[in-house]
Order: sequence, then C-alpha cells, then structure tokens
Amino acid sequence: MATAAEEIQVGERLVRVSSPDKPYFPERGLTKLDVVRYFLAVGDGILRALRDRPTMLERWPRGVFEGATIATRQTNRGDAFYQKRLPAGAPEWVRTAHITFPSGRTADEVAPSELAVVIWAANLGTLRFHPWPVTAADVERPDQLRIDLDPMPGVGFEQVVPVAREVRAFLAELGLTGYPKTTGGRGLHVYLSIEPRWSFGECRRAVLALGREMQRRLPELVTTTWWRDQRDRPVFVDYNQMSRDHTMASAYSIRPTPRALVSAPLEWAELDDARPEDFDVLSVPARFAERGDPHAGLDGDRHSLEPLLELADREGLEAPPER
Repeated sequence: MATAAEEIQVGERLVRVSSPDKPYFPERGLTKLDVVRYFLAVGDGILRALRDRPTMLERWPRGVFEGATIATRQTNRGDAFYQKRLPAGAPEWVRTAHITFPSGRTADEVAPSELAVVIWAANLGTLRFHPWPVTAADVERPDQLRIDLDPMPGVGFEQVVPVAREVRAFLAELGLTGYPKTTGGRGLHVYLSIEPRWSFGECRRAVLALGREMQRRLPELVTTTWWRDQRDRPVFVDYNQMSRDHTMASAYSIRPTPRALVSAPLEWAELDDARPEDFDVLSVPARFAERGDPHAGLDGDRHSLEPLLELADREGLEAPPER
C-alpha cells in the first residue's frame, strides 16, 4: 500500500511530497523522503548553486536501481529523463528563464528562486540539477566560468588533483579565485565568478587558453584534444562545457548511482585528502552543518576575463561560433 503524501513547510511554501517511502537508493536504504531531507539540509548551498539560473532537471522518478537507464535524444526511452522545459502543472511560484538553444529553438526553463522549488523538483524525482552559467537577468552573458577537469577512462581521482592544484596556482597568478568541487565521480570542477560581459564563445575561448597553459605546465597529465580517440594524456580540460546549453551538475546534486554520492564543494586545503566516496547523501548534511558552504565566496567579487582572453589572443585562439 502506498504511503500517504506528506506536506513539508519550506519557507513560505507548503510542498507536497508524494510516496515519501518510495525507494530511491535501495542499496543504501534511502527513500524519496530521505532525498528531500538531504536537499533541505544543504538548502543554502544548493540554492546558491541554482538561484535564478535556467536549470535542466534530471529526473529519476522510479529511483536508482540496477539496470536503470536514462532516455537520450537518440533512444527517447528510459527509466529517467532530462526535463528542459517547465513541467506541466508546476506551481505558479516556480519561476522560469527564457533561453535559446544552439538550434535556435527556445524554452522556458525552471529558474529556482527559493528552496521550495528545489524540494518541488525533488518530489518529481530530480536528483541532479543542471544550471546554465547565466542568470535569468541576462541569459546571453555568463556570470560563471566553469572549468571541467575530465579524467579519461581508467584514470583515478588522484591524477586529477595535481591538475586542479596547478589550475589554482595559475588563476592566482592572474589575480583570479577559483572554487573546486567534486563531480560525484572521478573528476573535478573549478568555478569562478566573472563579470557578465562576455559571450559564451569568449568564455569557451578563455577556458581553452587555460587548458593550453595546463598542457604546457603538466604535459604528462593534461590534454585539450577534442577527439577522445586522439587523447593520449589522463586529464582532458573540457572547454566545450562553456558552450551554450552545455551544463554541469550543480554543487550538492546527487549522482544517480547506487552509492548516492554527491557533487561536493571543497576547500582547497582539503583537496589532497578528499575522495569522491567521502561525500554522499548521508555524510554531506553533517559536513554542511559543521562547516557551511565552501562555495559561499562565489557570491563575492566578480572577476574580469581579460587576463585569460589576453592569453587566448597571444595564442591566436579564435572564438568559436555562438550556435
């Protein structure tokens, strides 16, 4: 027999959670309500990551179980799916942002303005949130630069860490401050707050310039070669993640794997000792309560991209097409 729905007060909203006892991560004994409580526990952090950003929802309404698949554009079939447009029946208080895809098509995407929107989305089965690096106030000019350090198959997290350290050192030389986070897998992301003055193409060019510098500094570790079968080094600096409509799972999103690992913001000082498996739905709330959000500084000063774009100019790197 299905468990009765619960209503949870989230700020000024009363959010309905249906089937709260539905298994979401059966190997960990975690239910839908456990997932909701997790997002409530890290509320300030995940709202900081999503606030007013057009956000694609990755929905797993049946939970995560062996053999579960996610629908893709090619298959259009699966146990989970990506929601790019505002779901039908959304409450009137769920705000949206109007965005344009590279194809020229448009959509109104969820743009969370309060924690209640996150909890409403969790009730729909959302485990990972994929926000654009822009806000609803200006969807054409990113206010975040996102650096994706993507390990090749078989490459461990420990080989990505020295690349992240070198990224930090290089950014510091330019007077820029980055904030690292785990992906919930073997990779690392580094975020910077930037002035919303440049296009997606210019931001992509800036990350490519940084990647080329990492390739020079760490030639045995780093590649910027786009074609996967031509990469001969362990870590790819994925500059294409700054393209229009390319998004990363937000901080505090839950990876849809049996262990319920999460994308965890880190302090630079703990990078050497951190391991992705340390951060999951059960461990991160206590960490958040004790230490707060290591990405709180992203709300502070915004940086200029000019140092990285000057490097791109010196390298003769051209801005890619906008769409």
